[in-house]
Amino acid sequence: MERVRDVSELPKAHLHLHFTGSMRPSTVLELADKHGVRLPDALTEALSGGEPPSLRATDERGWFRFQRLYDAARSCLREPEDIQRLVREAAEEDLRDGSGWLEIQVDPTSYAPRLGGLIPALEIILDAVETTSRETGLGMRVLVAANRMKHPLDARTLARLAVRYADRGVVGFGLSNDERRGMARDFDRAFAIAREAGLLSAPHGGELAGASSVRDCLDDLGANRVGHGVRAAEHPGLLRRLAERGVTCEVCPASNVALGVYEKPEDVPLRTLFEAGVPMALGADDPLLFGSRLAAQYEIARRHHGFTDEELAEVARQSVRGSAAPEDVKAKLLAGVDDWLRS
Repeated sequence: MERVRDVSELPKAHLHLHFTGSMRPSTVLELADKHGVRLPDALTEALSGGEPPSLRATDERGWFRFQRLYDAARSCLREPEDIQRLVREAAEEDLRDGSGWLEIQVDPTSYAPRLGGLIPALEIILDAVETTSRETGLGMRVLVAANRMKHPLDARTLARLAVRYADRGVVGFGLSNDERRGMARDFDRAFAIAREAGLLSAPHGGELAGASSVRDCLDDLGANRVGHGVRAAEHPGLLRRLAERGVTCEVCPASNVALGVYEKPEDVPLRTLFEAGVPMALGADDPLLFGSRLAAQYEIARRHHGFTDEELAEVARQSVRGSAAPEDVKAKLLAGVDDWLRS
C-alpha cells in the first residue's frame, strides 16, 4: 500500500487569506478582553467552543450576518501591537501548514480609524509583515483590496496607495466583499492604475455570483488571478479561457461549503477545474470563521476528490507559479515539492 504523505509538509504558496480572518480564535477573545470590546454572543460562543459559527451567505441576510461577525472581530484590532501579533501568528500557522510564501489580503481603510489614518494603517501592516518575514523566514507580501460595497473612487485611492508602496511589500490589487453588489467594470480604472504599475490583478469573482462574474474579472479588470473562481466550472468555454490564459483561481473549499456556495465538500468543483487545466491555488480565506487553515484544504482535495499525492503536488506547484514570489523563492519551493514526492 502506497504511503500517504503529510500535506502539511508539502511546500506551497498561500494566495487567498484575508487579514482579520487569519486570526486565531483565542487571539480575538484576548484582544476583545484587552480593549473592552463586546463581541456578538454567537461569535463568542463559537470562538470559545472551538467550532466555527454557523454561516450561510447565499442570501442577503446570511451575508449580513457573516459581515457582522467579521466586523466585530476586526474591531478588536486597535493598536500596532495587535497588528504585529496578527501577522506573526498568521505566519506561524502558515509555516505549520507547509507554506513557504504568503500573500495576505487587506483593505487598510477598515483599520485606518483606529490606527491614525489610511497611510499609517498600511505602513503599520507593511512593517509588521516585513519584520515577521525576516524573523520567521516565511516569504510574505501584501495584496491591497478595495471593497466592492464602496464607491469606485475609493478604490482608485487605494490603487494609487498600493502603487506607492509597491517597493515596501505590496504585490497586488484586489476587490472583495459581496460580488452580487457593484459591477466589476465600475472598478476598471482602479485596476488599470494598479496593473500599469506592475501589480497583480486579483479580484474576487465566481463565488456568490456565477460564471459571468469570473468573465467580468477577466474582461473588465484584466485579472491575473481570480479570488475563488469556482463558478467558472459552470461554463466549459470559460474554463478553456482560464486555462489558455493561465489565470490562477484561488479556490477555498472549506469557505465555499461554510457559506453555502456548495452543500458538501465533494460538490466543490476541484476536479473539474484541475482536469480542465485551470491553475489552482488552494486557500483558507477566513480561518477564523470557517474553522480550517491551509493544509486542511489539501486534505479536502485528497479525501473528497481523490487527489493523489502527485496531483496535490501539482496543485502546490500551481500555487507557487501563480504567486508574486521572486524567481529564486519559486525555484526553492518547486524543488521542495519534488523532494516531498520523493520522500
